[in-house]
Formats: sequence, structure tokens, C-alpha cells
Amino acid sequence: MVLLDNTIVGAALPDMQQRLHTGLTGLQWIVDAYVLLVAMLLLPGGVFADRFGRRRVFLAGVVVFTAASVVCALASSMGWLVAGRVLQGVGAAALSPASLALLAAAYPAPKDRVRAIGLWAGFSGIGLAAGPLAGGILVESFGWPAIFLVNVPIGAVLLPAGLRVLRESRNPGAPPIDVPGTLLSVAGVGAVTYGLIEGGSRGWTSPVIMGAFAAGLVLLAAFVVVEGRSSAPMLPLRLFRRRLFTVSNTAMVVVGFALMGSTFFFSQFFVHVQGTSILVAGLRTLPTTLAMVLVSPYAGRLAARYGFRAIAGAGLALAGLGLLALGLVHADTGYGNVWWRLAVVGIGFALTISPLTGAAIQAVGPQEGGLASGVSSTTRQIGAVLGVAVLGAIVQSRQSGGGSFESGLDSAFLAAGAVTLACAAFAGLGLTAARTAADVQAGRSAGRAAGEPPLKVPPGRPTT
Repeated sequence: MVLLDNTIVGAALPDMQQRLHTGLTGLQWIVDAYVLLVAMLLLPGGVFADRFGRRRVFLAGVVVFTAASVVCALASSMGWLVAGRVLQGVGAAALSPASLALLAAAYPAPKDRVRAIGLWAGFSGIGLAAGPLAGGILVESFGWPAIFLVNVPIGAVLLPAGLRVLRESRNPGAPPIDVPGTLLSVAGVGAVTYGLIEGGSRGWTSPVIMGAFAAGLVLLAAFVVVEGRSSAPMLPLRLFRRRLFTVSNTAMVVVGFALMGSTFFFSQFFVHVQGTSILVAGLRTLPTTLAMVLVSPYAGRLAARYGFRAIAGAGLALAGLGLLALGLVHADTGYGNVWWRLAVVGIGFALTISPLTGAAIQAVGPQEGGLASGVSSTTRQIGAVLGVAVLGAIVQSRQSGGGSFESGLDSAFLAAGAVTLACAAFAGLGLTAARTAADVQAGRSAGRAAGEPPLKVPPGRPTT
């Protein structure tokens, strides 16, 4: 459900725009309201599950997510829809980490745990890949509310099944929940996001927008101070003193920025620029998600064999070139000259995410691997929030300057590609090239979370 909602909404955006009589700003809020809450509550959600019971938090997340989906489906205005998306984000932030923690507790044997996590990642990949196609079919047949109602029967089955099957588990030594840090992070990133999304329509120098940016910077500065003094911080800032950890997470922000920011516009390009139906648009965006699902399981394995720098750098370069190529696509460009660009973007980002996560895990101690993985997911989500906001602002600025929606999209894709290529150079300088035993183990750990087959190293083959 959580991964499906990341991609199914993109297919429905053109229909939402027409039926809700909203503009690009409204569409940005529909996406970012969900992603923002997931980004900011993912780490606290994991701690909450450890302290108060993973089964309890998981089932609470199911209830909230399912109820929020009903609110979204019944929404008659943008305000109600955005409120429902906020609630969905809260439910997803409880569901996702608790589900993985439940699996880890249920399968203490390492081999069984790897298989279970592989299935978990496989079903997540199905949700990710099915989104565009399922969204196109549902919207064409029933309208955009159907993309949210599809969650209701799933939730209705999950709740009684979870009550019957799942066993409660918790971590008595889990740290206390960092309430001040959580509130400051949500408010700070939310204020900056508000300024970026609303700046195009309200004016970048208007008092409201300037005030939002100022408030966001103050709140984020306060967050840094609070986290630095907290005995149990949500985000341990000491981890960022390690170059490998800082570089990998900075690159992960760019991955989220370029990936989510560009895919936000894929269906809109096909519908509004090339004049296709919503169903055809959903089908045409499939090369990106299919490439990610097919290639992702092998990225950690390749990083373990060839090093983080080579694979992550190559992935970022591929994704950047693919986005630059999309910036050269026009209304009369045939799909035969478009699909491969989308596939290159998907392959590039698929090669990047697991190696960057593996690098973050390798940068910290063995006891902090779960935290490092969680921080990587959080930074990617933060990048996604900013990507939708910033690239949307670029499109709006081009339109307000007299340009067309198509020219705005070209500028957004080119900007995303340039940022990604710059990040490829940055990651190439900052990531380690050595394939140490720790690198191999970190690559395996990241790969297992993606459900990849195990890496077999021939006897006697050195790992460095």
C-alpha cells in the first residue's frame, strides 16, 4: 500500500487537476503532503514501534492509512484531499518501519530473515511497478477517487489477519522518542516546502513567502541545536562527522530530488503535452518503474564486487544523462524515441540507491546499521519533497514568464539532470573506491533489503 501510493497518484494527477479545478500548486501539495510526513516521521515511527510494540504500531498504521484513504476518496475539495494525504503519511510512517521490524523479530535465523526481507522487498517492488498501470486503469474507469479506495479492501483484510497472526515484540532498550526534534523537523521542512510551492503563485518576494523561508531556516537551526544537545536524538549529528556517511546521504537527497521531482511530471507530460489518455500515459511511464524493479535487486551485489564509487557514480551519471535527454523531448517526439530515455533514468537510479545505502551502513559501527539505513531513507524522502517543490517552481516560473507548460517541463528535466550529473562527480570524489570486507558486507546488507540473490565469491578470491 505504501509503495503503491508513491506511484499510483502520479497517474491520477491530470484527472485531479481537471475535476478539482486546481493548478500545478495544488498538485504539488497532493504529492508533498504525503511525502513530507513520511520523510519526517519515518525514524520516529521506528523508535515508536520498538518502544510501544511493533504489532500495535503496525496495526495502528493500517487503521490510519486505510481511514485516510477513505478521506482522500471522499474529498470534495483540495483542503480535504491534502488533509487525507497528511493522514496517509502518518499511517505510512508507522506501517513501513514496523513491518520490517516485525519480520526481523519473527525470523531470528539469518537465512530465514534474508528470505523474508527479500519477499518484503519483492512485494514492495510490485507495488511500485503496478502504480502507473493500476492508476491509469482505475482513473479511466472510475475517476481519481478509485486510486485511494483500492487501499480499503487491503486494509480490511490486513487488520483482522494481523490481530490473529502477528505476535507482539518490542525492544526494551529502545531510546526515548525525540518529540522536540520531530516537531522541529516537520515544521522546518514544512515551512521551506510551503515557500517553494507557493512562491510561484504568491510571488517570491511577498511577505508570506519570505516569512516562510525565514521561519523554516530558524526552525531547522533550532533542530540542529536541539539534536546536538539531546541525549537520545532522532538524528545523531555525530554520524555526519564521517565523510562517507555525509557524502552518501547528500547524494541520497539528490536522488530523491531528481527521481521524485521528475516522475511527478511524467504523466502530465504525456497527457497535457502529447495529448494521450490517462491510461496510455500510465502505460508510457512504465519503463522507469520496471527498470528500477528489475535492476535494483542487483545494485548492492554489483557495489560489493566493484565498489560503491564505481556503481553509484555510474548510476548517477546514467540518470543525469537520461534526464537531460528527457529535456530534449517535445510534443511531436514519437514514443519510440522517448521510452528508452525513461528506462535509462530508471536504470540509473536503481544502480544508485542500494550502493548509497550500503556506503552509509559501512560508514558507521555494526550496532548502528539500522539507524544508518533509516537515515538514508529519510534523506531520500526529504529530497523527494524538495524535488517536487523546486522543479514545480521552475515550471511555474517559466509559465509566468510567458513560456509554455512544455518549455517549463524541458527546463525542469534539464535542471534535474544537471544536478544529478553534478552529484555524480561529487559522489565520485567522496565515496570510497576500495572493496574492503566491510564494503562487501555493507553491499550485501543493502542488497538483502532489496531482495537480491546472494553474492558468491569464489574461494581464495580477495575482497580488496
